[in-house]
Amino acid sequence: MTFRELAVEDVVHHAAAAGLEGIEWAGDAHVPPGDLDAATHALTLTEAAGLVVTSYGSYLSFVGSDAEVHAQGGAVIAAARALGVPRVRVWATRTGSAETSAEERARTVGRIQRFADRAAEHGLEVGLEFHGGTLTDEIGSTLRLLDEVGRANVLTYWQPHQDMPTQEALDTLRAALPRTSSIHVFSWWPRSERLPLAERSDLWESAFAILAENGTDRDALLEFIPGDDPALLQREADTLRTLITAGEELAR
Repeated sequence: MTFRELAVEDVVHHAAAAGLEGIEWAGDAHVPPGDLDAATHALTLTEAAGLVVTSYGSYLSFVGSDAEVHAQGGAVIAAARALGVPRVRVWATRTGSAETSAEERARTVGRIQRFADRAAEHGLEVGLEFHGGTLTDEIGSTLRLLDEVGRANVLTYWQPHQDMPTQEALDTLRAALPRTSSIHVFSWWPRSERLPLAERSDLWESAFAILAENGTDRDALLEFIPGDDPALLQREADTLRTLITAGEELAR
């Protein structure tokens, strides 16, 4: 999703040149739900470059009628299968936890459960986007939602929420970590101002130390390059590797 405006070929080229290992293809740009030709094309080019498709970044949010959500879920699973991914990223509605009624929350829980069960039939894990304006907008609601859904193949992604100070963000990582599949790596501060990754090195060195101490492999997905400038990807990828190494050293 980082380079939505670029062709698949260009995204693959830049990722490989920067020494990255994989790509999460997005459902709102390069691989629309149900478009099996686009999924096969992205998979073929990614693997030809020596990269893996880590996951499918869908924008399924379980909003609409039951029939609409069911159809949307089927199209997402079809694309994920064509991409050969182990995981699908989804959104837990488009309203914040405080604005969502108990009835709406229960309906969303049921829809996530049904989607997760369908995904499990194809060996797919489901990852909730950890994001404001959804039921994962704060850590308590996120952990409660995972409990309510109660499916082994449903985990969460993690990223620092907007305007969240470093220590508070790290606290949410520690709380979510046992149920976290992937990490979105970027530096926004304040709010949505995109900074070079190095500008929040205190956050990311500590985050990677926490991950290293845990000892379980997870995808670290580089997001939101400043200005969406491909020329900066190499610098940001180098910084990411430096921060991971620094975190591993802190954890020793």
